[in-house]
Amino acid sequence: MCGILGIVAKSPVNQVLYDGLLLLQHRGQDAAGISTSQGHSFHMHKANGLVRDVFRTRNMRSLLGNIGIAHVRYPTAGSASNAEEAQPFYVNAPFGLLLAHNGNLINGVELKQDMFLRDRRHVNTESDSEVLLNVLAHELQAGSRGTTLDPETVFGAVARMHERARGAYACVVQIAGLGLLAFRDPFGIRPLCFGTLDTDAGREYLVASESVALEGLGFKLERDVAPGEAILIDLDGQLHTQRCAPQATLNPCIFEYVYFARPDSLIDGASVYATRLRMGEHLAERVRRELPVGDIDVVMPIPETSRPAAMQLAMRLGIDYREGFLKNRYVGRTFIMPGHSTRKKGVRQKLNAMSVEFRGKNVLLVDDSIVRGTTSQEIVQMARDAGANRVYFASAAPPVRFPNVYGIDMPTRDELIAHGRDHEQICAAIGADALVYQSVSDMRQSVRDVNPSLERFDSSCFDGVYVTGDVGSEYLDRLESLRHAATAARGAADDDQERTRLDLQVRTEA
Repeated sequence: MCGILGIVAKSPVNQVLYDGLLLLQHRGQDAAGISTSQGHSFHMHKANGLVRDVFRTRNMRSLLGNIGIAHVRYPTAGSASNAEEAQPFYVNAPFGLLLAHNGNLINGVELKQDMFLRDRRHVNTESDSEVLLNVLAHELQAGSRGTTLDPETVFGAVARMHERARGAYACVVQIAGLGLLAFRDPFGIRPLCFGTLDTDAGREYLVASESVALEGLGFKLERDVAPGEAILIDLDGQLHTQRCAPQATLNPCIFEYVYFARPDSLIDGASVYATRLRMGEHLAERVRRELPVGDIDVVMPIPETSRPAAMQLAMRLGIDYREGFLKNRYVGRTFIMPGHSTRKKGVRQKLNAMSVEFRGKNVLLVDDSIVRGTTSQEIVQMARDAGANRVYFASAAPPVRFPNVYGIDMPTRDELIAHGRDHEQICAAIGADALVYQSVSDMRQSVRDVNPSLERFDSSCFDGVYVTGDVGSEYLDRLESLRHAATAARGAADDDQERTRLDLQVRTEA
């Protein structure tokens, strides 16, 4: 999962892009990057780390120009977590392109081989984002007439790229001497929207993964980019749009509403906050049917994503709502942290249980979802250690039984606590006295309640139905192999670092 920005302005954009990345930091804490352009010259800085750690004053001063793109990154399925994988990616031919990408290609390996054999292009990393950039570059080169580009040529290249690339992708692209291109995959899986700001010097455009970035920077949300649509803002500030995939359908990732997006965002016309309130209302009815409601003393959220659902659930059931866990805001999202021990340690660092709220009570803990179960298990134990009498657990999302292959880093089946386990086994694994899950139909209905025009969703991690229609066991097996290899490599690197540290310690003590 990643966050992307693209801007065409009338004044320097380095500070705007930096501030926008801070608003999208929740979408990626692994790496960050900004690129700008001045005339035909690109300027870029990117590195591993949080936005505030990647950029210093000297870096910001070098990012010159009124056009730019930016990116925050979580590594996705099988990809490495190193500086070479940070985005944006650059290719010099044709014309000079910089791309930032949110999503994951299903056929990235095949495209990489095809480019080497047919297109005579070399990809230097394992990132499918670089693959997508080179596919677009090839199609631009194949369709260009001479040394200049026009919107028709660009949209034609995007259309041919849609025919070759399969998966989920929302992208922003800087094109030297032309402007900013943004496009969304034909299934509309990953979110993308754009807004405008009218200034004395003229209209400015901002493209972002979430509307919160537009609003936080003073831009007016115009609309979401449609599935298969491309928009091009040229150097003169003119907006050109075209639907480049005739059979496109909207299938937004429902996990955005459940967990990933900020609650103050609008995604495809639905308020994330409002959908989470509705999830709490639907979940309350399931709790009423499956738990002894009269035995529950308090409802408590697991900070922070589950708070709207927990509040609405407590109100519907007429049970006191309490904040029993306090969150350390400086610890990242634990279900994406690498390694079981790291995630387990991260839970204790992230949350602290207030015993005054737990002692002698029967508590209903509400979380947005249960993925690996590490967080849930630790939280249940923390509640017991704080003096809870009985601990019930409710998830505002259904069981996560299948890998997400469209850009969220939970790729292997054996890492998912619900894969291969029944309800009672999951409850026992997290140590709760009882467990209630949201149903898939109620989760979908929660979003439709807010925007009835949303008919389809990508709910693949819950129901195993992959909307692109080309994900089978062979692909999942390959992903898991890559994942295990990457985990083994990280473990070996950590062992080497520990041996080096101990060797230096011994030498120092000697």
